[in-house]
Amino acid sequence: MRDAVRVILEEMGEDPAREGLQKTPERVARALLFLTQGLKRPLDDAIGDALFTSDNDEIVVVRNIEFYSLCEHHMLPIIGHVDIGYLPNGKVLGLSKLARIVDLYARRLQIQENMTREIAEAVQSVTGARGVAVQVRAAHMCMAMRGVEKVESETITSMMLGAFRNHPQTRQEFLQLIGQGRK
Repeated sequence: MRDAVRVILEEMGEDPAREGLQKTPERVARALLFLTQGLKRPLDDAIGDALFTSDNDEIVVVRNIEFYSLCEHHMLPIIGHVDIGYLPNGKVLGLSKLARIVDLYARRLQIQENMTREIAEAVQSVTGARGVAVQVRAAHMCMAMRGVEKVESETITSMMLGAFRNHPQTRQEFLQLIGQGRK
């Protein structure tokens, strides 16, 4: 990977031997491996033993889980927030594990639409919930830094499974909960 970065620098017209770039190939390689570490991690790593028996049958919501990803088309940053809600079915997941699930899928070359679905399906498969709702809001640097150069644009995607898909009232409750206090 380091050699590939050197070639990229040369093709850009840079001198990889100049002082400021001498260690750049190694730094870029380490950064890319970190930013894509979700590719090599199984879902069980994110969950551990944090699935607990519970009588709760009301919506559990964790909102504003920040994430950083790389778009698979340009390898430029996607920066945003994820809101997750689920209706427990005898089991609840440790709250921090929802953030770990987000990181697992964000830390790979990705498109937002797929990441949204993958997070929802992961929460569903781990918890056996009666329903799962995921909303992702993000800024895409491939739209802001190049191309159309729309810095203020935000992309919103959602995935509703089970009761959140089949019952408009449940979906509406989730949307109200994640919207509370937002400007």
